[in-house]
Amino acid sequence: MGSFKLFKMHLRVPFLILALIEFCVCVAAVYVSVYVRFDGRSLSQIDSINSPVVTSILFGLVMPITMMAMGLYQHRFRMGILGVFLRSVIGFICGAAFLGLLYYLIPTLYLGRGVFGLALIVAFFMVGTIRPMFFYYVDKDILKIRVLVMGAGETSASIQKRLRRKVDQRGFRIVGYIPLVTDKSVAIDNALLVDTGSSTLLEYCEKHAIDEIVVAADERRNAMPMDQLIECKLHGIDIIELLGFFEREQGKLPLDIMRPDWLIYSDGFEGGAFRDTSKRLFDVAASTFILLITWPFMLFAIIAIKLEDGKDAPIFYGQTRVGYLGKDFEVLKFRSMSVNAEKDGVAQWATKNDSRVTKIGALMRKTRIDELPQILNVFRGDMSFVGPRPERPHFVSELSKEIPYYQERHAVKPGITGWAQVCYPYGASLDDSVQKQEYDLYYIKNRTIFLDMLILCQTAEVVLFGKGAR
Repeated sequence: MGSFKLFKMHLRVPFLILALIEFCVCVAAVYVSVYVRFDGRSLSQIDSINSPVVTSILFGLVMPITMMAMGLYQHRFRMGILGVFLRSVIGFICGAAFLGLLYYLIPTLYLGRGVFGLALIVAFFMVGTIRPMFFYYVDKDILKIRVLVMGAGETSASIQKRLRRKVDQRGFRIVGYIPLVTDKSVAIDNALLVDTGSSTLLEYCEKHAIDEIVVAADERRNAMPMDQLIECKLHGIDIIELLGFFEREQGKLPLDIMRPDWLIYSDGFEGGAFRDTSKRLFDVAASTFILLITWPFMLFAIIAIKLEDGKDAPIFYGQTRVGYLGKDFEVLKFRSMSVNAEKDGVAQWATKNDSRVTKIGALMRKTRIDELPQILNVFRGDMSFVGPRPERPHFVSELSKEIPYYQERHAVKPGITGWAQVCYPYGASLDDSVQKQEYDLYYIKNRTIFLDMLILCQTAEVVLFGKGAR
C-alpha cells in the first residue's frame, strides 16, 4: 500500500490520495464559489460560463500541479508549517497566473473574475485545512507497509542511518530485524531484534501482518533461509533486496552497498531508437517552451552584464565539459564571474560567497538565469534538457578515481536540470558529489519521459526558492 510503480517511478499511495483529495477539493471550490456568488444557483445554470464541467476540472488539475511544482508532494519535503504555507501561496499564485493566461487564449473556459477569485480563496483554505489532518493520519501508519528485515548487521543498520527521519519513513514501518548467522556483528538495538521461535517465517509474517521482507544480509552465501523466503513469496509477501528498497524509498542508488551484479540483472538502463527519438522531441519541445517564457530574462541578463562590466565585456562564457560517451563539448552560460576568474587555468569548485562572482552574476546564479544559454546546447544536440549535470574534465578525472560508477553518468546526455538538482542542494565537495552521483545513477537507470516531465515541473521550486544556488 506504500507505493506502486508506474513508468518506472515509485509513486507513493499517500501522496496520490492527497493529490486526488485536493483535486476534488479544488473542483468543489468552483461549485461552492458559483453557489455563493450567484445566490444559490448551480454552475450549469450560469450562462456566462460556457463549459462548466471542463472549467471546474481544469481548475482542479492546475492547482495540484502547481503545488507539485513547489515540492508539496515530495516525501522528502522537510520544511515546517511556514515553508508549506509559503509554497502553497506561491503555488496558487502560479496556478492563477497560468489559468488567467489560458482564459485569455481560450475565452470559453473563463469563469469570471468574481467566481475565479472566490474559488482561489475557498480552495486555498480548504487545502490548508485538509493537509495537516491528512498527514496526521498518514504518520499513524494507516497507509504504511509493514516491513521485516532479514539481517541485523552493518548492512541492515544502513536503513536506520539513511532513513532516520520521520518524513523518510512515511511509506513503511519496520516491524523488526531477524539476525542471521553470517552477520559480522549485531548493529541493531536489541528492542528491534526478532526471534521467530518455533514459528516458520511465513507464520510469523502472517501473525504480524508483514507486507514485505527486505533482504539486508552482510553475507548472503549460505545465510538465507531460501525455502522459507520462497514460501513467503508464493503467499503474496513481497521480497526485495536492500538496494531496491533504497531505490524506492530514497529515489537514489547508494554507492556504498552497490554490487555490480545487482546493476547487471536489475531492470532499467534501457535504450533504443524509439526512446532516443521521443527523448529528443521532448528536449526540443521543452527548450522551445522555456525559451519563449524566459527570453525577457535573458535580455535583462545581457543588458545587466554590459552595464556592470562595460560594453566590451563578453556576455557568454564557454567552458569545456564532459558529455555523452565521455566526449568533450563547450557548454554556454551567461558570464557570472569576472573575466579572469581562472586566469591560472586551474579549475576550481565554486564556493559560497565566491569573490570571483560579479554582482549581477550572483543574482543570475541565484535564479539560475546564467544556465539559460544552455538551451542552445540542447538545440545543438550536445545536451538534453534533463540529465546529469556535466562536469569539467579536470573534475571528472579526479572524481572517477574516488566515486564508484562515476563514468556511467556519461551513458546519457548531460542536462540543464536533473534528478540530482531537484533532490539535492548544490555540491562543492567530494561528499556532495557522491550524493549527487547516487541520484544521477537512479535517473540513468529509470529515465523515462514521465520522469523528465516530473523533473521539469519540480525545477520550478529550485528556481523560485534558490535551492542549491551558489
